[in-house]
Amino acid sequence: MTFRVHVRVMPREGLLDPQGQAVEHALSALGFEEAGAVRIGRAIELDVAAASRDEAETRARQMCDKLLANPVTEDYLLEVEED
Repeated sequence: MTFRVHVRVMPREGLLDPQGQAVEHALSALGFEEAGAVRIGRAIELDVAAASRDEAETRARQMCDKLLANPVTEDYLLEVEED
C-alpha cells in the first residue's frame, strides 16, 4: 500500500527564528501591525510504501529524525493518509 505523508517542520518554541522576525517586521512595515509571533517552517509531502499505516508513520518518523528535521532546533508533526 502507499500512504501520503504530510510533514510540518517548525523551529522549536523559544528559539530564535530570524526568517520569522524578518517577515513580521516586513508585515508591520506594510501596515499589517496585527500580525505577530511569525514563525517560518516548511511543509514536506511524500509517498511511503508500507504494509500498514503504523509502519508508514514509523518510517516517516525515522526519515524526519535522520534527515527532514533537525532534532536539536526543530519539531515536526506528521499526518498520514491512505493514498
